[in-house]
Amino acid sequence: MEILVASAVGVLTAGGVYLILRLRTFPVILGLALLSYAVNVFLFSTGRLAVNAPPVLQRYAENVPYTDPLPQALVLTAIVISFGMTAVLVMFAVGAYLEADHDRIDMTEAGESRSAKGDAGT
Repeated sequence: MEILVASAVGVLTAGGVYLILRLRTFPVILGLALLSYAVNVFLFSTGRLAVNAPPVLQRYAENVPYTDPLPQALVLTAIVISFGMTAVLVMFAVGAYLEADHDRIDMTEAGESRSAKGDAGT
């Protein structure tokens, strides 16, 4: 079970990093979402991976396996926060797409236009 979860975290992280390194806005947003999923799965796995174990301690039984509920609560909070941040990023990306008519992240064009303005002013 641990190797499956670790592999899933690795694949999600690798996919997220690959998409973040693309020079388009929507793959960057998808990459950030994949990275947040990887972190959520990692945080979830820190609470102990036990199959069919209750998420709370049982008062009347001893030596019963349980999972820690704190990472689960943290993951639920992280899911809500990442969903809100993804929605904000999508709105920024849609605004930039509508303004520029493309979703490329082209840093050289802005740098060249600034240098052209600087050259024209001097």
